[in-house]
Amino acid sequence: MYSMLKRVIFFILLAGLWELLFWLGIWPEYVLPSPVSVGKTLVRGFQDQSLLIGVAISMKRIAIGYGISLGVGVFVGLLIGRFRIFEDTLGSLISGLQTLPTICWLPLSLLWFGLNDNAIIFLVFMGAVLSIATGTDSGVKNVPPLYIRAAKTMGAKKWKLYLEVIIPAAFPHIVIGMKQGWSFAWRSLMAGELLIVCLGLGHLLMLGRELNDMSQVIAVMLVIILIGILVDRLFFMKIERHIRERWGLVKS
Repeated sequence: MYSMLKRVIFFILLAGLWELLFWLGIWPEYVLPSPVSVGKTLVRGFQDQSLLIGVAISMKRIAIGYGISLGVGVFVGLLIGRFRIFEDTLGSLISGLQTLPTICWLPLSLLWFGLNDNAIIFLVFMGAVLSIATGTDSGVKNVPPLYIRAAKTMGAKKWKLYLEVIIPAAFPHIVIGMKQGWSFAWRSLMAGELLIVCLGLGHLLMLGRELNDMSQVIAVMLVIILIGILVDRLFFMKIERHIRERWGLVKS
């Protein structure tokens, strides 16, 4: 309860600072609209369902792209972490690809898939998969060899060794890769929706820019931030707390 109160006070202070900057008139209203104006835009967006439709379409794309990247990233990370041949080949490739901004994949994505959802989903996939693979690889490499030797001595082989020993021991690093992949997936999604004409939150951002409506731009940004906070609180924080409890890192 006290933690929630601190967060509420913090966000109220942020809104108050925003309102103060608006009233000082440092920037014109079309550059920095007031919180009230943005609030009205949010209400209007939910009433006419434009924001709801944008959220639904964008969440569908990121769920598909991120879901695929999660499966592929963990699998590739396990290969790199456990087998030297994959570390020397795939590992080197992934290290190089990580320096490449996701937006660089847009021309190839358009050529391969055309102007449709598949092109955006591919960008989301490329934005997330490398971070997940790297996190998994790091986790596997940091599994104490004693765990693996003990598991083999007790009869754990093949998939059982991975499912019951390696993946659970590497899971804290995998979760870090998942969180990074989630944030990169959103950036890739917004880049794709901004540059490819289609419905979604990115399209609403672009419309706000073209109409010089900063209230809409900031309103959509707030919706994206809210989604990020909700996913972090409802999913990633619960997983991280479970990991800390399992490793005895939570104070009683």
